Amino acid sequence: MENIRPKVVVGLSGGLDSAVALLLLKKQGYRPLGLTLKYSRWSNGENIYSNQPAIRLAKKVCQQLKVPHKTLDCRQEFKKKIIGYFISLLKDKKTPNPCIICNQQLKFDKLISFAKKKRIDLIATGHYARIKKNKGEHQLLKGKDEQKDQSYFLCLLNQKRLAKTIFPLGDLTKKEVYRLAKKEGLDFLTRKKQSQDLCFVAQESMSLFLEKEIGRQPGQILDKEGNILGQHQGLHFYTIGQRRRIKLAGGPWRVLGFNRGKNQLIVTNQENDPALYQREVFLSDVHFISKKAPV
Repeated sequence: MENIRPKVVVGLSGGLDSAVALLLLKKQGYRPLGLTLKYSRWSNGENIYSNQPAIRLAKKVCQQLKVPHKTLDCRQEFKKKIIGYFISLLKDKKTPNPCIICNQQLKFDKLISFAKKKRIDLIATGHYARIKKNKGEHQLLKGKDEQKDQSYFLCLLNQKRLAKTIFPLGDLTKKEVYRLAKKEGLDFLTRKKQSQDLCFVAQESMSLFLEKEIGRQPGQILDKEGNILGQHQGLHFYTIGQRRRIKLAGGPWRVLGFNRGKNQLIVTNQENDPALYQREVFLSDVHFISKKAPV
């Protein structure tokens, strides 16, 4: 009698990677169920629900692969936990990483809790990362494709979450994923532009988003010698090393730092300015996946 592998809930974004993850699991004998999380998306000056196209694509993939598909509405929680976190850190003149926080505080927990209600023990996503069990511990490893490795975005996952997770794309490159999709009839996803945007706001809408959610807070732009070069519209529009939105002649200019007390933006037009680099870093809220600090 053929050995039937267990059921698994697969997080489907409507994109290529999660679809191929679903495909691979089915080919390996798992019994997958596709789940798409509904998120809030800010567009054209409003915070609206607009990932319906992604849901339609995820549903199409599941229909083609003869796999059940479900959706889970996370809009309110996503707006509060992820978009709220993003805005809060920017107001504090810090650089947020919403993808890391979403994986830790929302996405994986939603997948696992949904699976638990369905009496399913495993979940899977289309991340380019690997999990290795070593001496009873689950280690998070880089994906094979160094250009697409996403282990960084998963760095706050704990042992409990990793124990229930499969990353089917961990040993594949993006090129291999493309070839699989074309070979298996998912080529309609390969024609879709691969987005680098945050899932809740497109890059071209970011300035409008920040202006509406936080507002303008004009201040001086200085070089590191203290010379006034111009004016910025708010430190929350910038992060260290950034080149975009610095509208000064004689560039390209890069952000060196901030004088938060005086609301000043410090910049340089020297590509390899030593001040862009640091020998020390201050860490807080340090997370060790193994629960033990390295010796």
